[in-house]
Amino acid sequence: MYYVYILESLSQTDQHYVGFTSQKVDLRLERHNQGTTPATARYRPWRLLWAAAFGDKSVALSFETYLKSGSGRAFAKKRLIPK
Repeated sequence: MYYVYILESLSQTDQHYVGFTSQKVDLRLERHNQGTTPATARYRPWRLLWAAAFGDKSVALSFETYLKSGSGRAFAKKRLIPK
């Protein structure tokens, strides 16, 4: 399985991260919180807001790319990220 997920920083207001992994999401979150991922290290700790599983890698990567686009960020803010 392949996963697309959204994290929320507990140290910075309104800081989110969209990612992709083939690992279990909880293990990936643990790595983000350990600081081993340069893109997220300075905003730790993180909590998982949302995740989806995909059977097809290309579909998961396409959805991650979409969520990182302007319209994808708007969609996530309206539909996936709790207020």
